[in-house]
Amino acid sequence: MNIAVLALQGAFAEHRAMLERLGAQTFEIRQASDWQKPKDGLVIPGGESTVIIKLLHELGLFAEIKESIERGLPLFGTCAGLISVAKRVENSAGEPERFGGPEIFYPGLATMNICACRNAYGRQLGSFYTEAPMLISSQEHILPMTFIRAPYIKEVGEGVKVLATVDGKIVAAQQGNQLVTAFHPELNHDTTIHQHFLNLCRQ
Repeated sequence: MNIAVLALQGAFAEHRAMLERLGAQTFEIRQASDWQKPKDGLVIPGGESTVIIKLLHELGLFAEIKESIERGLPLFGTCAGLISVAKRVENSAGEPERFGGPEIFYPGLATMNICACRNAYGRQLGSFYTEAPMLISSQEHILPMTFIRAPYIKEVGEGVKVLATVDGKIVAAQQGNQLVTAFHPELNHDTTIHQHFLNLCRQ
């Protein structure tokens, strides 16, 4: 099992460490040539979604990653990774969000049928920790959840299963073998979610 971890920004090292604890091999994606290596899945970590998407375009990674996910490559996106794959993105005021500036617009990967709300829980001071149930393989698990400038999923469309909610907001979902969380499981010790992702990669 060989998992690609996008290493342009964010907590990619923590994802690699957790996946390797579970027996997977991992490697970092930093440039277009890295994408040619064999892989069984992809992790897009947290960070700044605008920066991540901009770099995907500028480094020539965007088209190949989007096509691979659409053709069935298993994906695990956390926080900014969730935003990166959402078909619609809004800000906390409910207005459509653009990636880039007024002169250049960078479309997101838009592979998952969800509407994400960016920075929905507030800025850095709005970060928090909780424990809540998450549905994994038809069973509920009480899991630690660390939120940092987190989004949430405002709406889900066809084919998307809601896996977890906190305070009435959707914070984890799955569409086929695309798995996303608004929180950062890589920053805690529980490996349940990463194991679920590896199981998706084996299917």
